[in-house]
Amino acid sequence: MYYARQKTIEQVHDASNLQELMGGCVFVSVKADADRLVFTAEDGFQVLFYHEQDCCESVTIDDVCGDLNDLVGVPIVVAEERTNVPEPAEPKYHDDSYTWTFYTFRTNKGTVDVRWLGSSNGYYSESVNVEVLHPDYDSSVRRKNHWYKLKQAFPT
Repeated sequence: MYYARQKTIEQVHDASNLQELMGGCVFVSVKADADRLVFTAEDGFQVLFYHEQDCCESVTIDDVCGDLNDLVGVPIVVAEERTNVPEPAEPKYHDDSYTWTFYTFRTNKGTVDVRWLGSSNGYYSESVNVEVLHPDYDSSVRRKNHWYKLKQAFPT
């Protein structure tokens, strides 16, 4: 099996898209709450999806379709991001600008789609941040923002 830890830090840092970063990796844990999604490998390597809050915006997980357990213990075959052009606002949303971001993760056990909704007055980022936490750095260094920030949103 190909474990996430077998990717060198240079390979992780140079990844230009989600498939390149996560494709072939095996994770022992995948957890989601309202505002973050965390993939963790056996050796502590993590891929974190979240939004770095600024001021007047909201970016949260709106829906998870599929079983996150289908992403555990087997290689990720597909990892992709899609972002739509904002549609007219649904009645429950009251901001001026909306961005839907969809992440699809597929293994031989199943597919999981994670739908994020970003909304703002149009002046703030509505994108999902993706960061990689590598276990070779101790927690004091991590807290000083020495994470490998790949991109706020991967190109489509």
